[in-house]
Amino acid sequence: MNTTPITLDMKGAAPDVVLHPYLLDNSQEVDPERRRPLVLVLPGGGYGFRSFREAEPVAVRLLGLGMSACVVDYAVAPERFPVALLQVLAAIAYAREQADAWHIDPNKIILMGFSAGGHLAASAGVFWSKPHYAAKLGRDSEQLRPNALMLGYPVITTGDAAHRDSFDNLLGDEIDIYSQTVSLEKQVGPQVPPTFLWHTWDDASVPADNSLLFARALKRHGVPHALHIFPEGVHGISLANREVFGQERFNDARPEVARWIELFDAWLRQL
Repeated sequence: MNTTPITLDMKGAAPDVVLHPYLLDNSQEVDPERRRPLVLVLPGGGYGFRSFREAEPVAVRLLGLGMSACVVDYAVAPERFPVALLQVLAAIAYAREQADAWHIDPNKIILMGFSAGGHLAASAGVFWSKPHYAAKLGRDSEQLRPNALMLGYPVITTGDAAHRDSFDNLLGDEIDIYSQTVSLEKQVGPQVPPTFLWHTWDDASVPADNSLLFARALKRHGVPHALHIFPEGVHGISLANREVFGQERFNDARPEVARWIELFDAWLRQL
């Protein structure tokens, strides 16, 4: 298994970004030509930091489901929009170019984002086809296209259900200029890839309305999607098991919420 960090040269379009690949090797005994899905993992942290509990533990869990993974150390404050978006789009293109070396399917590159990382994943899902982003990266838009999205308790809207700290960190002094642009329920169209969303109803930090708004927009535009709302669970619950909580927070684990990743696996296999 390859876990050597890679520094991706952004060629001046944005600061260079570090990728942490978790890549499964093929077995001569089982299937030497196997091509696996690759999940680019975008941890949350309000665009102020990147949460460990939504990074490596998630990548390792994905390996157990037969997927390769790559955690993206995208830029946070004081960097502003669209720096992190450009980094993620470049990571998609880079991963696609590594399909043979990484034994992955170039048509199954999935973005998995949590909280503000969910906003970043959804941003790539709605903006990948914009020509000016491709031009900044010296790429063709199709190289930047994610094949699916997984959004866990995502930040989506700048409206009434907004997580204000995320947008303050993302936009800084330009919040009035870009607030409508980054309210992603307003940017959904048929360009968005199939999307799996989940949230907890009693999330006190990022209301479940964020996922509902995005799901309604997907439905209006005929984008295949699945939405799961679990009754209970704190914000930042990640895998919802004891692996992602210290002993003093073991009670925050929720076995009923932990099912989300198996539901996602089953959904992805049907695409």
